[in-house]
Amino acid sequence: MINKVIDHMMIENRQHFMIPGDVVASVSEENSLRHAFLVLTKVRYAKIPVLDRDDRLKGLVSLPMITNTMLGLDDLNIAPLDQLCVRDVMETEVVTIRDPYDVENVLHLLVDNPFLPVVSDDGTFTGIVTRREVMKGINYIGHNLDKAYTVTPKVEVEQLK
Repeated sequence: MINKVIDHMMIENRQHFMIPGDVVASVSEENSLRHAFLVLTKVRYAKIPVLDRDDRLKGLVSLPMITNTMLGLDDLNIAPLDQLCVRDVMETEVVTIRDPYDVENVLHLLVDNPFLPVVSDDGTFTGIVTRREVMKGINYIGHNLDKAYTVTPKVEVEQLK
């Protein structure tokens, strides 16, 4: 279980962890792979959310998922970029969280995921929580713990070295 003081400071900062969905690069499940390829290339993210027409999260798509469709045995074929849509290659087994989310759970999930999509109860995409933003929160705690709390070590600092 996470330390109560640290949990409290993380929860105080929780609203800063989520990047709102309207500023997160995403594609529609109906977009062509060419469109997704261009978006991913321009934003330079490893993966981006895939949404349906009602802004519900349907999956994630990455450059390797797209480029795998272009690779033949001896050549590179770009025709699949116009023949297939994002729905045909996207990852659908996606770990998501709901807002408000449990900070300790998010910390565990971010060990294996660079970001976590945040969805509402009906599956509407509302944003992402990134490892980067959570690390900023941990940095905040490291610099402000003693400003908000009296920290008394149980062991002398010299013994910790």
